[in-house]
Parts: sequence; C-alpha cells; structure tokens
Amino acid sequence: MLITTAIDYTNGAPHIGHAYEKVLADVLARYERVLGAEVFYLTGVDQHGQKVQQTAEKEGINPATFAAKKTKLFLNLWKKLGLQYDGWAATTDERHKACVQAILQDLFDRGQIYKKQYKGYYSVRQEQFITDKERGEDGEFGAEWGQVEERDEENYYFKLTEHSDWLKNYVSSTEDCVVPSFRRNELIGALDRAGEQDLCISRPKERLRWGIELPFDTAFVTYVWFDALINYISFAGYKAVADSGLPDFSKLWPQPGGNTARPLHIIGKDILVPAHGVYWPCMLHAIGFTDEQIPQILVHGWWNISGEKMSKSLGNVVDPDELADKFGVDALRYYLVRDITIGRDSDFDLERLVMLYNQELANELGNLCNRALNMTGRFCNSTVTTNHEPTPTDLELRESLVNATAAYRTAMDAYDTAAALKAINAHVSHCNAYTEQNAPWALAKDPEQKQRLETVLAHLVESLAQLTLLLSPFLPEPAARLANQLRLDSLLDMKLDQLEWGLIPDGHQTGKPKPVFPRIVIEEE
Repeated sequence: MLITTAIDYTNGAPHIGHAYEKVLADVLARYERVLGAEVFYLTGVDQHGQKVQQTAEKEGINPATFAAKKTKLFLNLWKKLGLQYDGWAATTDERHKACVQAILQDLFDRGQIYKKQYKGYYSVRQEQFITDKERGEDGEFGAEWGQVEERDEENYYFKLTEHSDWLKNYVSSTEDCVVPSFRRNELIGALDRAGEQDLCISRPKERLRWGIELPFDTAFVTYVWFDALINYISFAGYKAVADSGLPDFSKLWPQPGGNTARPLHIIGKDILVPAHGVYWPCMLHAIGFTDEQIPQILVHGWWNISGEKMSKSLGNVVDPDELADKFGVDALRYYLVRDITIGRDSDFDLERLVMLYNQELANELGNLCNRALNMTGRFCNSTVTTNHEPTPTDLELRESLVNATAAYRTAMDAYDTAAALKAINAHVSHCNAYTEQNAPWALAKDPEQKQRLETVLAHLVESLAQLTLLLSPFLPEPAARLANQLRLDSLLDMKLDQLEWGLIPDGHQTGKPKPVFPRIVIEEE
C-alpha cells in the first residue's frame, strides 16, 4: 500500500499543521504494517517556485541553497518525531526532473498541452491566474489572493477542460474517492467552477527561472502543478530507469488484474480544491491512469488557535520542534492524533495536551503498567500463571478487550485515530476498575487466595501485552519499552489477526517495571 502526504513548501519552517499531517500518515502506515500489509510511506518537500526564488533573493543566496537549508529543518523534525517513512521526495532530484519532463513531452506530443497568449489577473500570493469569478460581492479580490496584478504573457496550458466531465462522473460515482464524505461533497460542489478553464502550467524564465525546464521549450519552466504534484508517482518509481534506487511502481500502484490497494493520499482541506481534488486526478487521467488507479484522498482539517487559523502575521504559529523539546515527542504525537476529529478543525490547546497525556497515559495506562508488572514481580516472583479457571469477572475483562480491539480496528479502518485511542482507553479503564475490584494487594496477604491472585495478575499482564501492540502505531518508542519490560521481544512483530487470549504463555517471566509515561509537570511561573 502506498501512503503519500502533501509535500511541504520550503519557504519557511515547519509548523504544527505539517507535524499533524506527517504524524497522522505515520500512524496509519504503522497500523497497516500491523495488519500485515506491505506499506510504502512517501513524504517530502516542494523546493521549486516563485516564493522560494523571491525569498532566496531577499536573503542574497542561491535558491538551491535556500531550499536545502529549509529542507533540513523538515528532515530534522521528522527524525525527532519518529516518522518511519520509506521514500523522501525532493523536487530538485534529477530522477524527479526526468519523470516530469517525460510526462510533459508525452502530453505535449498528444496535444494535451498547448501554447497561448493570456491577458488577465494574477495572484502573487497564490501564484496563479484568476478571473472575475474570484471577486467578492464588493467587486474586489479577497485578502486570500494577496497582491493581484494584471499580466499579459504567453504560456503553456494543459487541457483540463477535456477531463472535467470525466472527473465529475468519477467523483459522483465513487463514494470513497474523498474521505470524510462531507469533504467529497465540498469537492462535488466545486467541480463546475474549478474545471471550466484550462490550466496554465508554465512560467517564462524571464519571470521565474527556479524550476524544471519544459522539454519542448527551454524558454519556460513548468509551474507547480506539473512539478510538485508529479512527485507522488515519480518517487514511487513511475518511468524510473533501472538502478535508479526508486521502488517498483507496479508493486505500489494498482495495475490491471492486480490486487494492490489504491494509494492513500493525505492532505489538508485547503489544498483539496482545486489542486489535489481537480488538477491532480485530471492530470493522472490525461497521463493514462484508470479510475481504479486514482488515489483515495484523505482530507484533514486545521489546527487553529482560539478558532483562528494559525498565521505568521497573527503571530500565533505553534512550533512543533519546541513542543517536542518541552513536553516530549510521545506527548506531542499522542495529542496530535487524539484531540482532533478527522476532517474537522480543532483548537490547539496546550492545557489539553498536558491533561490528556497525564490522565490517559501517565495515570491510566501508566497505572496499569506499574500494577501488572510490579505486583507480578512482588507477589509472584515475576512469573505469570495462566492455568486457573477464569471467573465471570475475568471473562468480562476478556470480553472488554475483544470489544476494544474490534472498536479500535473499525476506527482505524476509517482513519479515525481519536476513536481508536478512545477504544484503547476504554479497556485500560476496565483493567484499572478490575484491579480495584479484585485488590491483588489484599489477595497477596492470604495464602489461600494464591490462585486467585495469579489469575488476576495474569489477566492484567495479558491485557497490557495486547494493548501494547494496539498502541504501537501511535507511540512506537513507548510500545517498544513496554514489550521489553514484558520480555516479549517478538510482540511488536505480531500482526493484529494474531491477537487472541493466551498471548502470554504459562510460566512466562516478566521484567521489572520502569516508568514509560512520566507525568508532565508544569512549574508555576
């Protein structure tokens, strides 16, 4: 399975929205691996474009040097956050350039790209031509377009309009082409306007030199659509030459008669229309991709501050690098996929980050870890005994685990990470209530209750082991530490279908517990 994310523009440092999207993709990729799927997680950076060139010129450095410096910020952050991606896309890569130029030449040869003169309005901020339809009720272009100029220049255009009817039919007939469903409805509502004119895909070198040359006219460079968007196939091995170091495209992308899953493409809501929901599928269709080969698009919302979008001008941008240093990578990863409903916006709240981590991980799960392993060590010489008959209370705990695992799978299959974590927490709460009800510390004082003590602790250790595997896509480092303390070295190599009661064998020796989720303590200023 191929999982791709939007590639990040190297015009500035990564912010919390970048971190959310990449962590979300990492969690989903790791989950697919736990299911047993072969996964290729592709992410990267968009290094070309007018904004990069302009900012580099202001700093008095070469655009390539500027882009490389910003790229390093993203690479360092992704390493810190523990992203396990398989492919890295950088649009200055020569292999990408070769793929882009091959596609452009093929489309030009087939009459899908043509040259014409255009006079009209151009948004400097959005780097695209706009029409009077983008004006507001007051007759003015909105603030989102920034500086708008009139331009009269010759450029190359992609025949987007030839594919607009196909796109309408595809989106209307393919219910899961965009998820969540309300985001698909937004795309359907925008299709009439978004695909009614052909797409300008070039910029003259006299205005923009930082880009990939058109193979059929070296006086122009290709603009973002036929550069950045192509990365999702170029770095997956499309048109790659032998020994390129790129993957086998036929194994990542659905082929006729094959059983490869559709790629999952993860983006933010602001780039669904028109770039990724209109331009990209039409480009693929023009290249020759079938309906079955068009990626599924997962659209996430924004992290806001007090209901307002984060922006440099408002000074409310959250730096994920600083957050990871201050609160820890585990707390940040957990919060990003726990406190937001997929597809919706959410307000970023540091108090909730600390509260959710302390309550659900440090207190609830941490308490279960400590009790299961510590009391097994103290009262049972670290030996798990599983051969006693379970009581109705024990069977209820087992049923809770089965239900939690089923709810977890349903949620993750729907990309609902928050619901999946709630399912884990529900069984953790059941385990802690079960511990209070059975009071192993009291049972340990009565020799006649030895079997009951062993059974209770065995149920806690078994639950902890299975929860560790469920938690591993979200928090891989803590999961590895838990597996080590459980002395189950192969636990994280297991697949979800292998989870059934009896994971812990009779006589298994557990290790000593060490805090996996230390509480976050905020000192009063």
